[in-house]
Amino acid sequence: MNIALIGSGGREHALCQKIYESKLSKNIICLPGNAGTNKIAVNINIDIFNFKKVLRILRFYKIDLVIVGPEEPLVKGIVDFLTKNKIKVFGPNKYASKLEGSKAFMKNLCKINHIPTADYKICKNKKHVLNFLSKHSCPLVVKADGLAAGKGVTVCKTKKQIINISNEIFNGKFKSSNKIVLEEFLEGEEASYFIIVDKNTFKFFGTAQDHKRVGENDTGPNTGGMGAYSPASIINKEVENKIINKIIKPTLKALKNKNTFYRGFLYVGLMIKNNEPYLIEYNIRMGDPECQAILPRLKTDLLKIIVNTVNDNLKKTSINWKKKKSMTIVLCSKGYPGKYSSNKIIKNIYKLKLKKNEFIYHAGTKVLENNVFSNGGRVLNITSLGNNLLHVRKKIINLILKLNWKHGFFRRDIGWREINKNESYQRKIQR
Repeated sequence: MNIALIGSGGREHALCQKIYESKLSKNIICLPGNAGTNKIAVNINIDIFNFKKVLRILRFYKIDLVIVGPEEPLVKGIVDFLTKNKIKVFGPNKYASKLEGSKAFMKNLCKINHIPTADYKICKNKKHVLNFLSKHSCPLVVKADGLAAGKGVTVCKTKKQIINISNEIFNGKFKSSNKIVLEEFLEGEEASYFIIVDKNTFKFFGTAQDHKRVGENDTGPNTGGMGAYSPASIINKEVENKIINKIIKPTLKALKNKNTFYRGFLYVGLMIKNNEPYLIEYNIRMGDPECQAILPRLKTDLLKIIVNTVNDNLKKTSINWKKKKSMTIVLCSKGYPGKYSSNKIIKNIYKLKLKKNEFIYHAGTKVLENNVFSNGGRVLNITSLGNNLLHVRKKIINLILKLNWKHGFFRRDIGWREINKNESYQRKIQR
């Protein structure tokens, strides 16, 4: 098969690698791709939001299937456009993409269908904000309604901060948002539960815990994600059953009641407290960097799974996983998520000798004259598998230190909750 993969981040490199390994794939083109995908596919530098130009490229390369990695083209309707033009595509349609594209849409869907989530108010002006503040105490969470590249959510500890952040969004900080969702702050432990969905059914596609804050000990502003590990042990069988029955099934049923359906990856962002899951957000694609932690654990041919999903034949597809644990740490440009410099050469990238179960996924990178340069805030994802997360983390940090990229930084405490749990458990056994 000739495959086109849309996107340029670490998630897309991880997807591309798995597709490259598939017996079903013949040629892969990436739109636009990065320095990592450039090694295993043909990168085509194109505006992915110019759907007509994308269509011309797909027809020129005789593409059999398009896989959409990031959320923005999905929200803007690329699946509907390609389907109308008789191109097979993996991803949700424009209406279903509102699960991520509009937090107000998602929260209203939860309310109507009794899906457990935080109390909230959709605010279009300062008056709405003050009304919610009069009935709730801080901390509260301010969320831009539309897409904001992982930077539209702020946990606010004071009313003054809430008003300031809200005004910034009302005044156009994010092009996608002229309103906000103000919601109560839920205490607990965050986790991500993934499924893959076709018109008729859905199947489990991994769990992970992401680390959103830029600083160690979960401090500083939110980012697109500083690292992740998989699986997330907090999602036990009891919690999983609640996620499926209280959150996923009602959501998919609600879409069908609107005479539409969901197809693609669905990421369920959760807060778990006392074994009870609450929906924080939906993402309409694989997470980034969760994807880089989950996919190395997949034993089944990814492309076979995706083809069966597009053909609504997922029910007969068996999905198998390695028992090993996985972690990915994101190497970022200094200054991220604020101002940072790009076009910094990564000299030692091809000198690193990776062992079995070690991977480097490119995110914000590009190739110039056979050298790799930084091209974004999150630059590389270093991933490893093993039986012990502490050992896995040490292996990853050693690789980053060998790379010795002086323009970057990373968090050394990815997986700290899980590692601390295991160490406490071991101490109990030893007693």
